[in-house]
Amino acid sequence: MNAFKVFFVDDDPAIRLSMQQMLELEDIDVQCFAAGEVLFDHMDASFNGMVITDFNMPSPNGLEILERIQQIDVNIPVVLITGHGDISMAVEAMRNGAYDFIEKPYETEPLLEVIYRAAEKRLLTLENRDLKSQLKFNSRPGPRVLGHSKAMKQVFSVLDAIVDTSADVLLHGETGCGKDLIARWLHEASSRKGHNYVAINCGAVPENLIESELFGHEAGAFTGADKKRIGKFEHADGGTVFLDEIESMPLNLQVKLLRVLEERKVERLGSNKPINLDIRIITATKTNLKELSDQGNFRADLYYRLNIVKVDIPPLKDRIHDVPLLFQHFVLIAAARYDREIIHPPEARISALLKHDWPGNVRELRNLAERYVLMGESAFDQLADPFEQELQSRNTLAETMDQYEAHLITAALRDHQGSIKDTMVALGLARKTLYEKMKKYGLDKNDYKSES
Repeated sequence: MNAFKVFFVDDDPAIRLSMQQMLELEDIDVQCFAAGEVLFDHMDASFNGMVITDFNMPSPNGLEILERIQQIDVNIPVVLITGHGDISMAVEAMRNGAYDFIEKPYETEPLLEVIYRAAEKRLLTLENRDLKSQLKFNSRPGPRVLGHSKAMKQVFSVLDAIVDTSADVLLHGETGCGKDLIARWLHEASSRKGHNYVAINCGAVPENLIESELFGHEAGAFTGADKKRIGKFEHADGGTVFLDEIESMPLNLQVKLLRVLEERKVERLGSNKPINLDIRIITATKTNLKELSDQGNFRADLYYRLNIVKVDIPPLKDRIHDVPLLFQHFVLIAAARYDREIIHPPEARISALLKHDWPGNVRELRNLAERYVLMGESAFDQLADPFEQELQSRNTLAETMDQYEAHLITAALRDHQGSIKDTMVALGLARKTLYEKMKKYGLDKNDYKSES
């Protein structure tokens, strides 16, 4: 029950204290409120819990609290505590969506029974919602963006909200964390997938050529311009332009980019004729553009224009529980590419993956998977010594134990192709316990099923 929350609302401090002590003795995470107005500031549609509220209180009363909570999420269980004279009103409230009601004076056991039932219902609702979201996200065409960590779920939530819009996007993250993959996914999963996806690295193109690359030129626009050239923006009309390392774009070109962003028009070098564009622009950076703009090294107006929709992509070390899943995915791809047999590495090698800091992020992990497919276990020798990393680790004992437990469950799911029954037997866990731990670590059995 530690993962489940109970919010209790009552204007009587003695009753709040009594309820808090009773539920804490049952190891239930409880938070008490004197009024509903304070309660609403602590809730959203992802609230992992239920609400118990007294019926007769100064506004908002129990019924008004129920109505407000249903506006947040109709599936949040709300239990009313009522006096004898309020029974008819409580029954009416249940018709309006209340989960249950308990008559005063209430006993501990019936109350706990209601809480446990409500907890099971709420957790199942959230789990189904998350599974549907994952299915919707990964059933789209194009490359797969994998991960079950909390950090990646936040990324998925943002991407899913904007994928079918025309909004420009700024991707921020360390080198190798997958900015290019996400940019490609946004294109392939959108209605623009039938048009061109044009990627350009602003730091890799010489400064004297980047303007021509982006905007194109007319014949004779400059020395060597023998014929007309269509620029990247124009070539991507109807599709997507991905500008990586946007911080490397020269300041004089940032003005022109700002104009393209605002007007959706481009002029080729040597021409005064504007060309209308229907494009989505995705930019990416590994630096803090706000700091660069404060230093005068990046235009502030361009920064604020790019920062409308920003997606912060976590480094791999901040989503370490995703490593086994990603490694397996990259091994499958490499094995198919090189026509090699898939041989799963020993558990000690997977443990080394979980202890590595991954300074190169997902790109480093992908390269390791390819080397493993080609070279076998010797590929792991290039990782730092696991014991040395463990000594340098700042993880607490609880974090280390969680990491190891997640690793064992991941390995068992992989070895048994996602079979819950076989994984239960292998780990000696009850079904409910296994499901609770899988939820805790963001593990999905479907990610380990054989695709053959």
